[in-house]
Amino acid sequence: MRLDGSQLNFQVLRAFSLVLIAAGLLGFLLPPSLSLMSGAPPYDLFHIVFGLFGFALAMSGRESWMRAFNVGFGLCDLYQLAASFEHWFPEEYFHWTRADDAAHLVLGIGLVWVGASARRAVNGPGGS
Repeated sequence: MRLDGSQLNFQVLRAFSLVLIAAGLLGFLLPPSLSLMSGAPPYDLFHIVFGLFGFALAMSGRESWMRAFNVGFGLCDLYQLAASFEHWFPEEYFHWTRADDAAHLVLGIGLVWVGASARRAVNGPGGS
Protein backbone atom coordinates (compact mmCIF):
# COMPACT_ATOMS: atom_id res chain seq x y z
CA MET A 1 0.00 0.00 0.00
CA ARG A 2 1.39 3.38 -1.03
CA LEU A 3 0.58 6.50 0.94
CA ASP A 4 0.18 9.88 -0.72
CA GLY A 5 1.73 12.94 0.93
CA SER A 6 -1.31 13.75 3.03
CA GLN A 7 -1.72 10.18 4.28
CA LEU A 8 1.99 9.86 5.05
CA ASN A 9 2.09 13.05 7.10
CA PHE A 10 -1.12 12.08 8.89
CA GLN A 11 0.09 8.57 9.78
CA VAL A 12 3.52 9.77 10.91
CA LEU A 13 2.20 12.72 12.90
CA ARG A 14 -0.57 10.73 14.57
CA ALA A 15 1.87 8.03 15.69
CA PHE A 16 4.66 10.46 16.59
CA SER A 17 2.38 12.74 18.63
CA LEU A 18 1.18 9.76 20.69
CA VAL A 19 4.80 8.73 21.26
CA LEU A 20 5.61 12.27 22.44
CA ILE A 21 2.71 12.23 24.90
CA ALA A 22 3.67 8.78 26.19
CA ALA A 23 7.34 9.78 26.53
CA GLY A 24 6.38 12.88 28.51
CA LEU A 25 4.05 10.97 30.81
CA LEU A 26 6.60 8.19 31.37
CA GLY A 27 9.18 10.82 32.23
CA PHE A 28 6.97 11.94 35.10
CA LEU A 29 6.13 8.39 36.20
CA LEU A 30 9.46 6.55 35.96
CA PRO A 31 12.16 7.09 38.54
CA PRO A 32 15.26 8.68 36.98
CA SER A 33 17.27 5.52 37.62
CA LEU A 34 15.04 3.59 35.19
CA SER A 35 15.03 6.16 32.41
CA LEU A 36 17.37 6.20 29.42
CA MET A 37 16.18 9.67 28.50
CA SER A 38 16.50 12.97 30.33
CA GLY A 39 13.55 12.78 32.70
CA ALA A 40 13.78 16.52 33.46
CA PRO A 41 10.26 17.84 34.20
CA PRO A 42 10.46 20.76 31.71
CA TYR A 43 11.55 18.30 29.01
CA ASP A 44 8.67 15.95 29.84
CA LEU A 45 6.18 18.82 29.78
CA PHE A 46 7.60 19.92 26.41
CA HIS A 47 6.89 16.44 25.02
CA ILE A 48 3.33 16.36 26.35
CA VAL A 49 2.44 19.85 25.08
CA PHE A 50 3.88 19.31 21.61
CA GLY A 51 2.41 15.82 21.45
CA LEU A 52 -1.06 17.22 22.14
CA PHE A 53 -0.49 20.01 19.61
CA GLY A 54 0.72 17.54 16.98
CA PHE A 55 -2.22 15.22 17.60
CA ALA A 56 -4.65 18.14 17.21
CA LEU A 57 -3.00 19.06 13.90
CA ALA A 58 -3.21 15.45 12.71
CA MET A 59 -6.91 15.33 13.59
CA SER A 60 -7.49 18.63 11.76
CA GLY A 61 -6.85 16.90 8.44
CA ARG A 62 -4.96 19.95 7.14
CA GLU A 63 -2.07 18.44 5.21
CA SER A 64 -0.08 21.68 5.09
CA TRP A 65 -0.26 22.00 8.89
CA MET A 66 0.76 18.38 9.41
CA ARG A 67 3.65 18.79 7.00
CA ALA A 68 4.73 22.03 8.70
CA PHE A 69 4.68 20.35 12.12
CA ASN A 70 6.71 17.37 10.89
CA VAL A 71 9.35 19.57 9.26
CA GLY A 72 9.35 22.10 12.11
CA PHE A 73 9.58 19.53 14.88
CA GLY A 74 12.24 17.65 12.91
CA LEU A 75 14.29 20.84 12.75
CA CYS A 76 13.66 21.36 16.47
CA ASP A 77 15.01 17.84 17.12
CA LEU A 78 18.13 18.62 15.11
CA TYR A 79 18.57 21.90 17.01
CA GLN A 80 18.31 19.98 20.30
CA LEU A 81 21.01 17.59 19.09
CA ALA A 82 23.32 20.52 18.31
CA ALA A 83 22.36 22.29 21.55
CA SER A 84 23.25 19.21 23.57
CA PHE A 85 26.78 19.15 22.15
CA GLU A 86 27.30 22.92 22.03
CA HIS A 87 25.69 23.60 25.45
CA TRP A 88 23.04 25.93 24.04
CA PHE A 89 19.61 26.80 25.44
CA PRO A 90 17.67 24.92 26.86
CA GLU A 91 20.38 22.50 28.01
CA GLU A 92 20.18 23.72 31.61
CA TYR A 93 16.49 22.76 31.75
CA PHE A 94 16.30 19.66 29.55
CA HIS A 95 19.42 17.73 30.69
CA TRP A 96 19.73 15.66 27.50
CA THR A 97 21.39 12.25 27.56
CA ARG A 98 23.17 10.47 24.70
CA ALA A 99 19.96 8.45 24.19
CA ASP A 100 18.10 11.75 23.69
CA ASP A 101 20.80 12.79 21.21
CA ALA A 102 20.39 9.58 19.21
CA ALA A 103 16.60 9.96 19.18
CA HIS A 104 16.88 13.60 18.08
CA LEU A 105 19.19 12.63 15.22
CA VAL A 106 16.98 9.82 13.88
CA LEU A 107 13.64 11.57 14.46
CA GLY A 108 14.90 14.93 13.22
CA ILE A 109 16.10 13.55 9.90
CA GLY A 110 13.04 11.33 9.57
CA LEU A 111 10.47 14.04 10.27
CA VAL A 112 12.12 16.56 7.93
CA TRP A 113 12.33 13.89 5.22
CA VAL A 114 8.65 12.90 5.63
CA GLY A 115 7.46 16.50 5.47
CA ALA A 116 9.70 17.47 2.58
CA SER A 117 9.14 14.34 0.51
CA ALA A 118 5.39 14.52 1.05
CA ARG A 119 5.45 18.02 -0.43
CA ARG A 120 7.10 16.65 -3.56
CA ALA A 121 4.66 13.72 -3.69
CA VAL A 122 1.66 16.05 -3.50
CA ASN A 123 2.91 18.49 -6.15
CA GLY A 124 5.02 16.16 -8.26
CA PRO A 125 8.64 16.75 -9.29
CA GLY A 126 9.53 20.39 -9.05
CA GLY A 127 6.66 21.12 -6.65
CA SER A 128 5.00 24.49 -6.35
